[in-house]
Amino acid sequence: MASPVWQDGTAYEAYVGRWSRLVAVEFLRWLDLPTGLRWLDVGSGTGVLTSAVLRTAKPRRVTGVDPSEGFVRQARAGVTDERASFTVGDAEVLPLPGGAVDVIVSGLVLNFVPQPARAVAEFARVNRTGRSG
Repeated sequence: MASPVWQDGTAYEAYVGRWSRLVAVEFLRWLDLPTGLRWLDVGSGTGVLTSAVLRTAKPRRVTGVDPSEGFVRQARAGVTDERASFTVGDAEVLPLPGGAVDVIVSGLVLNFVPQPARAVAEFARVNRTGRSG
């Protein structure tokens, strides 16, 4: 059985979310991307990075994908900006069409994906590579 930390949004917040909040803004500042882009947050958890993107990057849209229903439920409840949406999904089979996003961010998810190369191939498939934002 999976640890409650990886299923329950409240447990996750106490364990990982509080640290993610500290890193997210600095990470986005380091990326220094233009406004108006479509973002994908893979392994979005409870929406910490998505919230930071909404506040600091001024995106057109942010889609969060996470395999945990509990995390997605908490993200939907906590992130009410109409530019954000969250869905239960797998990093290795993303629920988006090809070329759907301009930017893909992913905190620690590649450490937990059974086939990281497959996930990275999915990132490439859904990214609008080579086109301006």
